[in-house]
Amino acid sequence: MEHIARFFFGVSGNVIALFLFLSPVVTFWRIIKRKSTEDFSGVPYNMTLLNCLLSAWYGLPFVSPNNILVTTINGAGSAIEVIYVVIFLIFAERKSRLRMLGLLGAVTAIFTTVVLVSLLALHGNARKVFCGLAATVFSICMYASPLSIMRLVIKTKSVEFMPFLLSLSVFLCGTSWFIYGLLGNDPFIYIPNGCGSFLGLVQLILYAIYRKNKGPAAAPAGKGGDPAADVDEVEDAKKAAAAVEMAEAKIKVADTVAVDESAVAAQV
Repeated sequence: MEHIARFFFGVSGNVIALFLFLSPVVTFWRIIKRKSTEDFSGVPYNMTLLNCLLSAWYGLPFVSPNNILVTTINGAGSAIEVIYVVIFLIFAERKSRLRMLGLLGAVTAIFTTVVLVSLLALHGNARKVFCGLAATVFSICMYASPLSIMRLVIKTKSVEFMPFLLSLSVFLCGTSWFIYGLLGNDPFIYIPNGCGSFLGLVQLILYAIYRKNKGPAAAPAGKGGDPAADVDEVEDAKKAAAAVEMAEAKIKVADTVAVDESAVAAQV
């Protein structure tokens, strides 16, 4: 019965994560039509690519037995993220393209190092621990990326840049993989996804609190603050909205907002 439950949560995690991976399609269709990446950020896609590569490697039978569902979704996610990165490189300006190439080189170097070390220097449980730690670190980094958006929601008292469906998907995806990891007694799965589930829940709570305000809230009067400084601070926070670029299909964002997520990804 436990194996059936674990399989169920693994499959549901695959489905939800696939939705998260595909959600930026609208954004990239816009980039292709306009032949420009505008002010969108390519960093989240490189980070998500690295997370997917490391998680897919960790799920392979000779690294971590009985975790093939981890490999299936992250293998698919890796392919999708590669397409996003290539499109970004094609339409980015020279400065952004060079930065993206540098990040892509770093992603390739880190993944190659993990693969070679795990194959040539480690065996058995040591290999699993090494690959699991690498995947866990970057999974937590990916899940933590929406923190800047949560800060923006609290500051502006507006959920304009934090769509409900994306927050719900992050919560459900993290929860599914958290339970999957618990049932398999695998801390390298349930720890990062437990963090993702918690952060998704916090986003949903913030949405419940500020859901009636879909636009930027006015600054409180009588505080003696500088309105211009407040505007600049909010604009800086908006630029941190890279994590929600994938939700552009659901919300109307300013053209200067840079997009993160998560990917959310999906997962692990």
